[in-house]
Amino acid sequence: MRVYRGRADTIDADRAVSERVVDRVADDREPMVRVWRPHRQVAFGRRDARAEGYDEARAVAEGRGFPTVERAVGGRAVAYTGSTVAFARATPVEDLRSGLRDRYDAATADILDALASLGVEAREGEPTDSFCPGAHSVQADSGGRARKLAGLAQRVRADAAVVAGVLVVRDHDEIASVLDPVYDALDVPLDPETVGSVGRAGGEADPDAVVEAVEQRLVGEERGPPTIERVG
Repeated sequence: MRVYRGRADTIDADRAVSERVVDRVADDREPMVRVWRPHRQVAFGRRDARAEGYDEARAVAEGRGFPTVERAVGGRAVAYTGSTVAFARATPVEDLRSGLRDRYDAATADILDALASLGVEAREGEPTDSFCPGAHSVQADSGGRARKLAGLAQRVRADAAVVAGVLVVRDHDEIASVLDPVYDALDVPLDPETVGSVGRAGGEADPDAVVEAVEQRLVGEERGPPTIERVG
């Protein structure tokens, strides 16, 4: 197992790192894990980019101080504030038609274990009208209602599969405040009150502690000590 830590100096350079490490998994057949804090941005999905209100949505995000990008993995728009954690685990594959469910289940279980270690009692699923809606999400209760903490997506190539996601650590109000008008421009339902965070659920809200907990679970113990490589 190879583990990448840190981030590149710019958004574009950091995105290039994510693509490069997956290519390396495909070439040398060694799994990798990367858990990090991306630069401040709103990352749109491909469905967003085809929406009639995409240009308006980008302008809204940028007007609120969030640079915009389009990502290859995942559904609808997500926001990173600098404290938000992204995670990815890439594994070599022999048959792209198999293993999809198992990879999702394993990654979700690892995120739930990480959250438990941080003091959050989370579960699979998401409230109605959450950000980046999808079947593979994690939620927790706070303030008397369920709120979404994380969403997972998967990209499968002929030679490698990547399960990736976003985990809101804190700054839930700021994330909700930018995604609400962005989703409105895209004509996608969003209830801003469904935006949760590790801190909002009563857990350890230090981003570095969250990175460490998620990385540890995604790497696991059965493979032995990982090889660490620094980014940036």
